[in-house]
Amino acid sequence: MTDRLHAFEAIDNFRDYGDYATTAGRRVKPGRLLRSAHHARASEADLERLKALNIGAVVDLRRPGERRDQPSRRPEGFSGEVIEGGVDDGAEAPHITFLKTADLTPDSGRRFMTQTYRSLPFDASHQDVFGRYFQALADQDRTVVIHCAAGKDRTGFLAALTHHLLGVSRDDMVEDYLLTNTAVDLAGRAPGIAKQLHKMTGRVASDDAIVAFLGVEAAYLDAALAELEARHGSVDAYLKEALGVDAARRDRILERLTA
Repeated sequence: MTDRLHAFEAIDNFRDYGDYATTAGRRVKPGRLLRSAHHARASEADLERLKALNIGAVVDLRRPGERRDQPSRRPEGFSGEVIEGGVDDGAEAPHITFLKTADLTPDSGRRFMTQTYRSLPFDASHQDVFGRYFQALADQDRTVVIHCAAGKDRTGFLAALTHHLLGVSRDDMVEDYLLTNTAVDLAGRAPGIAKQLHKMTGRVASDDAIVAFLGVEAAYLDAALAELEARHGSVDAYLKEALGVDAARRDRILERLTA
């Protein structure tokens, strides 16, 4: 699985979420679906590598305030579509508020993440960007890169929706989702992140609490999928009713991304 990971100097969690078998006996094309953390710190070498990927669309799932605070860097001559959205209400990102105000324990981190995932599919700004992402998959044959801040939650959920639509098995979907924990090496980075958090907020968190909050667990994704199934009846119904992915659009995506 680790051959999915792309090593960049200053872009974290960059990897290919294609190249999986599908239940229809086909395979998702490699090199067409890429996911990562934000690109604000991309080095010149990183930009050159991005330029070589033939990117047709970048889907930035961050809030307007996140994009303003850490603006993306793009390769020179970038010609792809940039898909982003959200209402700039000036509000602090929920995860920052949590880090500043909540009890920083593994249990509180897991509760926060579970609740975040339950509401994530129904945020109007997310639905708008998700829908435009699937439209881009239907309309063009170049590489698409999706990212948020850390490339794990919003990005992970959208990648999982894509896997479902393409017919990737649930086991492979979850395995791909959990690869964030390998790509980012949270256990190794937790002490440094805890020090940064203390500097930013004056608050102390254990390494276990950092890993619970900044890592991913299958239960988080399960919570999101269970909630959308409860509200819409199925993932397919959610894709159609909330994101506009009807049968015709699904067929175009399958034609372009599987072989």
